Amino acid sequence: MSHDDTNPLPDIEARQPRPELNVEQFLPKKRPPGPLDPFWKAVWRGAATVLPPLLTVVIIIWVAATIDAYIFSPLKKGIQNAIFVATADIRSAQSLPPSLGNDAREVVVNGKTFVRMRGGKYIPKEVIEYLREQVGEEEIPPQAVDAYQLYIELRFLKPHLVLPFLIALLILVLYLLGKFVTARMGRLAWSQIEALFVSLPFVRSVYGAVKQVSDFLLAQRSMEFSRVVAVEWPRRGIWSIGLVTSESFDQLRKKTGRVILSVFIPTSPAPMTGFTVNVPEEDTVDLGISIDQAIQFIVSCGVVVPPPSSSDSVDLAPASAAHNE
Repeated sequence: MSHDDTNPLPDIEARQPRPELNVEQFLPKKRPPGPLDPFWKAVWRGAATVLPPLLTVVIIIWVAATIDAYIFSPLKKGIQNAIFVATADIRSAQSLPPSLGNDAREVVVNGKTFVRMRGGKYIPKEVIEYLREQVGEEEIPPQAVDAYQLYIELRFLKPHLVLPFLIALLILVLYLLGKFVTARMGRLAWSQIEALFVSLPFVRSVYGAVKQVSDFLLAQRSMEFSRVVAVEWPRRGIWSIGLVTSESFDQLRKKTGRVILSVFIPTSPAPMTGFTVNVPEEDTVDLGISIDQAIQFIVSCGVVVPPPSSSDSVDLAPASAAHNE
């Protein structure tokens, strides 16, 4: 290789302007507006208006149906079975005195009248009369066990009585479970259960995602957000939404001579994860919006912008000036 090959290009060649690239030729051409565009814009606007309350109602109904199917219904069935075992008075034909006969429609035992059901078993007549009054003759189950189960459900498990009881029972169970997991043995037992979930390949991913969401929504956290600020992060010129949690380490304040804030910067669209940065207070801009408005902005990826307030005027110059210093 010659000496000339190692030299940089001459100044004349280096200073020659490069041809500008026309980016617009690679972009798709805009479609000219059509006569139906105002109509479809109105349709989309109407859908955007009705979708949030509709999805809210659907989610509430789904949560209520899920709780009823997997929690309340099994509890109600267990209570029903317990009442059945404790109170059911079902007599077989073999248990009756021979003098009463095995094919009699009604028999009286110790002053109590029993009615024969399909299968040859007898149940108290008062049960049949109650069912006849409540559901009608045609809806009475032919089998003695099914008829008695229906009687218990209609007589003792009325919705306005059983629903408050089940809610109170659920709260009591959750309270006892919470007290159990706060104890040492409870923590050890629960850590073993979590380790079992984490060890399963597919369950690990689902459990981890659900745990993050549930911890963010339900767990009692000592972290409280005081206000919403904007910080230049991850570099100068890019503004990110941050939630002030507290004043940061005292060592940083002593080192810099400035008040340092701990700011949690959530990620979109899942604000339960993010980054924690330590920022000088003068490098932050108070946005003057609520925590809920900030979460809506983050979850919607910037689509839902809080309405501007006439009393709030946000000046981004101080933070930029602080970086320049």
